[in-house]
Amino acid sequence: MGIVYDDAVMIRQSGREEEPSVITVNCPDKTGLGCDLCRIILFFGLTVVRIDVSTDGKWCYIVFWVVGRPSTRWGLLKNRLMGVCPSFLLANGISYDRPELSPPKPPDVYLLKFCCFDRSGLLHDVTGVLCELELTIKRVKVSTTPDGKVMDLFFITDSRELLHTKKRKEDTCDHLKAVFGDGAISCSIERVGPEIMSSSQGPSFLSCGVTEDMFNVEILNPSEDDPIAFKCPSITMDNLLSPSHTLVQIVCRDHKGLLYDVMRTLKDCDIQVSYGRLTRKGSTECELDLFIMQVDGKKIVDPSRQNSLSTRLQVELSRPLRLALINRGPDTELLVANPIELSGKGRPMVFHDITLALKTLNRPIFSAEIARHGIGGREWEIYRVLLDEGENGSASKKEIEETVWRMLMSWSNSNVRAR
Repeated sequence: MGIVYDDAVMIRQSGREEEPSVITVNCPDKTGLGCDLCRIILFFGLTVVRIDVSTDGKWCYIVFWVVGRPSTRWGLLKNRLMGVCPSFLLANGISYDRPELSPPKPPDVYLLKFCCFDRSGLLHDVTGVLCELELTIKRVKVSTTPDGKVMDLFFITDSRELLHTKKRKEDTCDHLKAVFGDGAISCSIERVGPEIMSSSQGPSFLSCGVTEDMFNVEILNPSEDDPIAFKCPSITMDNLLSPSHTLVQIVCRDHKGLLYDVMRTLKDCDIQVSYGRLTRKGSTECELDLFIMQVDGKKIVDPSRQNSLSTRLQVELSRPLRLALINRGPDTELLVANPIELSGKGRPMVFHDITLALKTLNRPIFSAEIARHGIGGREWEIYRVLLDEGENGSASKKEIEETVWRMLMSWSNSNVRAR
């Protein structure tokens, strides 16, 4: 990455729980930097309540006001944020140190295999351990045997790039065995090649009917009785207020990862943000003012280009994730779709939130899968969870949908019903 000054990222922790902490990023600019920063902040479980962005195209200054968990590992967060900041050499026009012009080396993939006796909430607890250890789940195959055992396969990557060492492997298994308790049977980690990953995906488990319902971009205003309905956001564009930038004004429902959803959309559309501000309006709405331009440094004056970007933002903010609950004969299947950026990365912590929601409902999971599929010209990460219809399967379809969606969007009960 080259040289990044230690003060490129500064964090001022709040002294009181009700006040936000402040993260300041001061480094060379690059297209998509805001998206990368927001993804990391989201991974650490923090919510951005305000943001100020300023850049001259070479150097940027971004301030995030965030709230979140008291247990946030601020030192590790700073290191991860600094890891996506470009080298200061870029701002000085030194071109030999420009790693973002070449694709980064893909991380090594490891197969985590374990067997243990099943219990309520086990899958979420395992997912929580992997997140705390900064192990990213790429694929999952979870199954339950008739005698009450689970045979789980997790394809993972390591943000710390240490999983090739014996100590890191043993530490990971020790953390997992603490979760298994007396039910632990076996646990192993081994490196796998890319051919294993490609073959692990298998055929798509999405039927045509499910695909049409989940990925219909025309559904921007769902019915009022839809338990996961979004109000269509207001998107306004103006080219009169600035001689060099297009102003985009967004008013929409607040939700977990809102800023990330905006930034990933702009990044995939090759749009640069020169100035920006996010503020909250009341308890459920947010307003964003963004001065943007294309990668060629020009405004967006083409009406068709404006309409295309506006529609894309409306779709992404109306349906940041896709969710469906399907009857498969006597079984119930939960599907959640997570859009993947062109860079190959996606919204973090989705599987964690799904399993946490089902744990709060005391709803056992019989099997689960994660796989990526190309649908509608883009890549999606699909989470498929088959629910156990045992004695704890009394929650209604609407209750399951609401609880999972509420967890994914970080909404309270009142916010779910506030249209």
